[in-house]
Amino acid sequence: MLHLNYKSCAAAIIGTVFPLSVFSSDMVTPARQVIERLTGASAAHINFEVLPQHENKDGYAVTCQNGKLTLKGSSPTAFTYAFYCYARQACHSMASWSGSTLHLPAQSADFEVPVTYSPYQFRYFLNVCTFGYTTPYWDWKRWEKEIDLMALHGINMPLATVASEAIAERVWKKMGLTDEDIRQFFTGPAYLPWHRMGNLNTWNGPLSANWHSQQIALQHKILERMRLLGMHPITPAFAGFVPEGFVKLHPEVRVKHFEWGGFDKSLNAYMLPPDSPYFLQIGKLFIEEWEKEFSKNTYYLSDSFNEMELPVSPDDTDGKHRLLSKYGEAIYQSIVAGNPNAVWITQGWTFGYQHRFWDKESLQALLERVPNDKLIIVDLANDYPKWVWKTEQTWKTHKGFYGKRWILSYVPNFGGKTLLTGDLNLYASCSAEALAHPDKGRLIGFGSAPEGLENNEVVYELLADMGWQNQPIDLDHWLIEYCRSRYGSCPNAMQKAWKGLCRSVYSSLYSYPRFTWQTVIPDTLRKSKYDFNDTYFRAVEDFLLCAPQLKDSPLYRSDALLFAAQYIGAKADNLYRKALQAKAVGNRARAKQLVDKVIQLLLQADKLLASHPTDRLSRWVDAARTAAATPQERMQYEMDAKRLITSWGGIQQDYAARYWSGLIKTYYVPRIKLYFAGSKKKELNNWEENWLKQPYNGDTEKPFNDPLATARQIIHGLKSM
Repeated sequence: MLHLNYKSCAAAIIGTVFPLSVFSSDMVTPARQVIERLTGASAAHINFEVLPQHENKDGYAVTCQNGKLTLKGSSPTAFTYAFYCYARQACHSMASWSGSTLHLPAQSADFEVPVTYSPYQFRYFLNVCTFGYTTPYWDWKRWEKEIDLMALHGINMPLATVASEAIAERVWKKMGLTDEDIRQFFTGPAYLPWHRMGNLNTWNGPLSANWHSQQIALQHKILERMRLLGMHPITPAFAGFVPEGFVKLHPEVRVKHFEWGGFDKSLNAYMLPPDSPYFLQIGKLFIEEWEKEFSKNTYYLSDSFNEMELPVSPDDTDGKHRLLSKYGEAIYQSIVAGNPNAVWITQGWTFGYQHRFWDKESLQALLERVPNDKLIIVDLANDYPKWVWKTEQTWKTHKGFYGKRWILSYVPNFGGKTLLTGDLNLYASCSAEALAHPDKGRLIGFGSAPEGLENNEVVYELLADMGWQNQPIDLDHWLIEYCRSRYGSCPNAMQKAWKGLCRSVYSSLYSYPRFTWQTVIPDTLRKSKYDFNDTYFRAVEDFLLCAPQLKDSPLYRSDALLFAAQYIGAKADNLYRKALQAKAVGNRARAKQLVDKVIQLLLQADKLLASHPTDRLSRWVDAARTAAATPQERMQYEMDAKRLITSWGGIQQDYAARYWSGLIKTYYVPRIKLYFAGSKKKELNNWEENWLKQPYNGDTEKPFNDPLATARQIIHGLKSM
């Protein structure tokens, strides 16, 4: 018998199992449909039994005896997570961004998971920035797949900000603004997250009427499916930012003009003062217009100070606190004016990122006029105090957020960067430590907020399981099970490989894991860092030793190509730094010799990734083009998409560096050549702009005939380098 009973599981609380007739079958039907969509097979033979929730927390269990599979759950997502536990542990299968091997075997193996309850009411997912770095051009087919994956991983509180601008447009029209004023306010699609957080206006806009109608139709489908699955979507609210047209229309209002990101001030936000009657009026209108279109919602996101400080005198502490207190009250009142039952959700990122500004007294001032049950703080980045800020965790500094409810979250990815990174040991233990901490306060949720999806998939599998644990996970045991699920088996060389990965790339987390050649010269503003070292190189070599045994596994093949391509990129980076040194001392011949080798390696990596299911520029560009309704939009959206992952804008150059087939060959390699040929910064900038304007030809992504065999051959040749 296969029996899953992790010692690290949350305490199992056996509750009464109610027959389905007591509950609406709607709890089961959506879960069954997720399973059928993801497996491509009927789930009619699976028995579903409903569990009661325990203290508003979901529970699940699995029993398979004599070939009969029974899933027990307290919600649709508890059912789907129960199925996923069975699929991984008993069937050695997995569903991920890079592919799926989920299947329902003809003969189900005996298996059992005891009744287990999550220690959290909410299991949160997504980041405001995900809607720029990953999802801006997604259609319903891609969103449906993502929501299914969320359900499978037990997520029940996703962020859902699609169509925010379409609702805002209606509000601004009611406030007397012209169509031109409104059009000038919005950014292009890929930059909308920063518009929503008040960081950026106008950049790469405007948005068309087609965009708004398309996004409204899409959001209807997204919210309908999330609600059908018993999820609690977090939708947008007014955060106080107003168009320049509003400022001109109301010169009597003393707005605050923020700065962000190195952009010209004309592109940055204007924010209403908290005592302006327009704050309440606009916020109420936004909620009303949203619910008129999408029906009632409970959880509303409003972030008014993301990476921006209030323009107050540093010597006026009392004034700062009075202003923050007024803002907290204004934001909260503007939300409940539109829906008295609404709960304000705010990101806690800025409280840690700008911890010097947000001292204890300042945060308490912001929160003091908001009822405790009317605000939830998503403490976004619990991995960053250790690795980046070198501070105490934000929730500890603020004593569990002074009576407010909060969600413990991580940000494992910034900008959608694709290099391998993540502190697996931290992810396997930190949340369990928080649950047992005397200052945890009202910790009600757990989750992750990656800025970009489709990378470092092991991190998100681990975090999904941590959403159901109140004790640390035994990482060594978990990784063996992970490999069996992902690849079908875990031979000795695979175990050795993952131990090496855990001692290198997966034992750290950096904000900017980029190769030096991706920034041309070392970035002094945002210093790139990664752990591609000898331990990593040996781990990849061990991983590729498993090819004869595992080559038929699609997820093994995709990981082998990814690991090998990043191995090559790291070896190229070692040479590239030497080339920069040779150039600096005037040794042109040596610099050229090294750069020629770098380019040779990068083109090999590009060609390997042409066979990878996700790491290709063509997917990104094709999605942008498909979202367009006119040739003009098609050009705008493609430029928008390519700019975000390259030159970005302001001081964000190369921030979102992707290691993708097509991008390496057509962008990074030519730019390296230009730099070493003597081109200056202005010439490089002009070349980048021309690249953005040229339609991308996906046919440049030409794969090897046998990419896995070729990867092994290339890596073998690089061992001694």
